Amino acid sequence: MQKKAISYLRFSHEGQSNSSIERQELITSQWAERMNVEITDTFADAGHSAKTFDRPDFQKLQDFIKQHHRSVDYLIVDQMDRFSRDAGEALSMIKKLQSKYSIQVVSATEGITFDYHTPGSFFRAGLQFLLAEEDNINRASKINAGIYTAKAKEGRYIYGHAPFGYKFEGQGKSRHLVINEEQAKVVTYIFNAYLTNTPDYIIRERAAHMGLKHKGNSVVKDFLTNPIYAGHQVVKPYKDLPGGIFPALHKGIVDMETWSMIQQRLKGGGMERVIIDDNLPLRGVLKCHCQKPLTGAPSRGRHGKYYLYYKCRHKGHNNISATKAHEQLHEILKYMSLPQRLVAAIKDQSEKMLQERMKDNRANLSRSKRDMEELEQQLYSVEEKYIKNQMAAETYHRWLKDLTRRRVEVKSRIERFSKNGDSTWKLLSDHLSKLTDLQYVYNQADTLKKQELIRLGFDNELYYEDKTYRTPFVLPIFEHNLLT
Repeated sequence: MQKKAISYLRFSHEGQSNSSIERQELITSQWAERMNVEITDTFADAGHSAKTFDRPDFQKLQDFIKQHHRSVDYLIVDQMDRFSRDAGEALSMIKKLQSKYSIQVVSATEGITFDYHTPGSFFRAGLQFLLAEEDNINRASKINAGIYTAKAKEGRYIYGHAPFGYKFEGQGKSRHLVINEEQAKVVTYIFNAYLTNTPDYIIRERAAHMGLKHKGNSVVKDFLTNPIYAGHQVVKPYKDLPGGIFPALHKGIVDMETWSMIQQRLKGGGMERVIIDDNLPLRGVLKCHCQKPLTGAPSRGRHGKYYLYYKCRHKGHNNISATKAHEQLHEILKYMSLPQRLVAAIKDQSEKMLQERMKDNRANLSRSKRDMEELEQQLYSVEEKYIKNQMAAETYHRWLKDLTRRRVEVKSRIERFSKNGDSTWKLLSDHLSKLTDLQYVYNQADTLKKQELIRLGFDNELYYEDKTYRTPFVLPIFEHNLLT
């Protein structure tokens, strides 16, 4: 009676060439024809690793064997590494198929039928699997070594898709990231907004309005913690080579100092959960006479219309019309403007300080560039000694880690000191004169800046009692208004 078999094919990559697929089918069918064996069914997995048997069609194959094993004599594979690259699991599977279902595994290319009950045959099966596993380990080692070299030593971004805020230019090894100016505006906004204590949900909403397609509650944190945006990237350790954050070839959208500062803030307290309502800017800032911050919410009137109120959580305490509270605050701000003479003095002093700062920046930039040149020379010297076997591997890696860390710090200083002061000059000249009208400054600010102004002006001590504002503190630069 003619024996029967099922064949199993596996393609390591989805979309592998038809010729490769046909080759496996041809080899298995030729073996069956030569041995007068009928192939009753074929199972194939595409794009799945051979490191595990948790593969879709292999699961279907096992279900088929459980139901039809009495009519199957062989399981034919092209080569043993198509079956599995894990020697232990593969040998256990061969043993199970033969001892439980009386099915033998055949490697058509090697022309081997593995018999668990024949020592020599089983040894050959084990050897084939071990060779396949060794080949897989060598391949993985070469890939990981190449990844480490490309990222840690060459600073290249090796992934297929450019991160948001960047685009690719060049081909092959010369391919590199360059800033996508439109998307970079969104990234810059996310970092700046976080530094000004903008709530997470507002950052997400405004970033989406600016064109960010990424979704999810963690999207802001994902951007803030990604060193790509500071011109660096995460590198996994390889063997005894250190991992960590390494400089990359591309230019950062933010400087490394800003990125590092944000990481410290994230570690300290995470992202603050705050609800901002532009209609209620004093919520959480203005306090009740009991020292509790007032909340804000709409209340429904007798005729069904809603009105905004600031309320204390304690029953019987403040319940203030938001409209009235805002009008009263505007009256107060009229008397908190800076006098012209003080604005002029601030302008003169600011210009002198800015000039001194720019002078210091130029000196620091020159000094930092010299430091970078020295570090580059030291790195070159260390590399040369290591290549010539004049330095032990442990010493080399210790020096490499230390010099790389120092280079990151110096690069961050160079970026900071290289900033042009023109934008600062323009900001100073355009807005400093407007300090004479604090009401205007308040009305032009967004809700977050309004809150910051109130907190700063009254040192977080602005209260409401007996239908009016009260405070034990006014910022000293506004004290002249109390005498008029």
